[in-house]
Amino acid sequence: MPAFASVLAVIAILYFGKEVLLPLAIAVLLTFALAPISSRLRKLGLPRIPAVIITVVLAFLVLVLFGLVVAGHIAEVAQNLPAYQGNIIAKIRSLQESGTDSGIVRRLTSVVESVGRELSNAEERPVAPGNASRPREPVLVEIFAPSRPIETLTTLIGPLLGPIASLGLIIVVVIFMLLEREELRDRFIRLVGYGDLHRTTEAIQEAGSRVARYLLMQLVVNCAYGVPLALGLWAVGIPNPALWGMLAIVLRFVPYIGPVIATVLPLFLAFAVDPGWSLVLWVAAIFVVLELTSNNVIEPWLYGSRTGLSPLAIIVAAIFWAWLWGPVGLVLSTPLTVCLAVLGRYVPQFEFLEVVFGSDPVLDPKERLYQRLLAGDPDEATDYAEEFLEEDYLEDYYGKVAIPALLLAEKDRRRGVLTAEQMEQVFGTAITLVSNLAEIAQEEEQEEEEEEEQKEKESSAGRPSTLPKEGNENESELPDGRGKTVFCIGGRGPLDDASAAMLAQVLQVQGAEVVAARHSDIPNRRAMSLVPKQSNAIVVCFLNEDSARHASILIRRFKRIYPAIRVGAVLWVENQEERQPPTLREADFVATTLTSAACEALADAPASLVTPARKIRTRRSSKKTGMTAAQSGI
Repeated sequence: MPAFASVLAVIAILYFGKEVLLPLAIAVLLTFALAPISSRLRKLGLPRIPAVIITVVLAFLVLVLFGLVVAGHIAEVAQNLPAYQGNIIAKIRSLQESGTDSGIVRRLTSVVESVGRELSNAEERPVAPGNASRPREPVLVEIFAPSRPIETLTTLIGPLLGPIASLGLIIVVVIFMLLEREELRDRFIRLVGYGDLHRTTEAIQEAGSRVARYLLMQLVVNCAYGVPLALGLWAVGIPNPALWGMLAIVLRFVPYIGPVIATVLPLFLAFAVDPGWSLVLWVAAIFVVLELTSNNVIEPWLYGSRTGLSPLAIIVAAIFWAWLWGPVGLVLSTPLTVCLAVLGRYVPQFEFLEVVFGSDPVLDPKERLYQRLLAGDPDEATDYAEEFLEEDYLEDYYGKVAIPALLLAEKDRRRGVLTAEQMEQVFGTAITLVSNLAEIAQEEEQEEEEEEEQKEKESSAGRPSTLPKEGNENESELPDGRGKTVFCIGGRGPLDDASAAMLAQVLQVQGAEVVAARHSDIPNRRAMSLVPKQSNAIVVCFLNEDSARHASILIRRFKRIYPAIRVGAVLWVENQEERQPPTLREADFVATTLTSAACEALADAPASLVTPARKIRTRRSSKKTGMTAAQSGI
């Protein structure tokens, strides 16, 4: 409740203090945008004060000239609008005559025609000659008193005083903030982050660079959109093409809504200007081409236009700041939200802001996969896996994401929060994920075969191999599995079965023949019959790190039946450095990670020929009388 009350208090202050806070917010954002220009002028040798003044004067001259040009074009368009009334009515009538209306067009036509008649005949209504005796209606009389020149000037200038005063305040604040930038930074550090200079300095630098990069790159993108738009509209004959290009540059700063408005206005003007429909189609084609070029070429090329905000956060921020500060808040919504996201990243008390607004995933890949496995959603899990596999291999994905996700499930099982039904669902989703990645596994298997062939050619030619595996520079390369057969089986539960299936697919990528079985096949000895006689290794997988005793029992059983096959156990751990694998006397090998398990399963080492001795248990009588009777009977 105290935190919620604090948030409400901050929102109330922003709302009721917008007359003061809005110019300050604009000044701060302009300071972020102009700071790189001022710093560049200072590096060229200009003193601080001339560099700041030149930067501010040039920036505001550009803004003022831009506003004057836009205002002049808007006045010209407003004067020409009545001339387009006939074209609008003619097109609406053509739609009505074509039979496409359903009552709405008819009503719209009647309204437009009635409005047009009222506008054209308001001043030319004739008076009927027979109605001279009709009593005259009362006429509104306005008493006119000549005013003084000072009062007239005050009336004209009064509405302009507010915007002019705000503009002057913004200019003054920007100048002083640029001049005292280092001093303000030090004071801010002393107030909020004196105990951790490193994090506070990093936060200030990231906020400034993010906002400046966003404003600059967005301006470049908008200019690359607005200038071709103006040229295209001029080529097809739209009046005032410069106006629509300049408005597109400004409106595209408004997220999502601005580009729509910038598109609708020229389309409506084309609808009004041209008696036909060709001009509307040409304008629509221009916008389609520019949108495709901007979204697919210019913005990906100018990577710096990214803000680090999620799309939903941009929409919600636009709604919030528009409600708080009106249209100006809508334009400032993205930069202000960027600052809040940076604040949440570096200040622990505001971490929720980074979680809410940030575009970075808030869950680790293993946690996200485990959540999808719990939800029984293999499709989304496959999509995440395919994104990961665009740069890495299946070995990396299973070892760094999938197996750790199963370890999280095993922890929940040990805590008693994962039911048997949920474990079966996790197993089923994981198996579906493995089958969905079978095509990628085949592609990697083909790559492995091509690399092995290339290595053989280079070795036969006496040249060293120069084909390292991408993504595994710091790890040992897996051995070739061609001509080898491996049997993989889960140890104690469905989660172990899922890990065995993942290991089996990695071994198949290496060219080995793999047979996978479930833990439920062990009690009825079905697994014993599934083991191919030509197998090179049997691997039993356990996610429970305390399953060494059970692993010893299963390994002893397999070794007794198949003494010539290497039998080993995998006790999965996320980080091999955290815990050393336990020693199992009967096992040929013990592994803890997917890479080490694959290497051991495909190794050429022979199996240990020592067959575990069968323990002979003798029954003892619990009563001495029974023992005596037995001895007397003998």
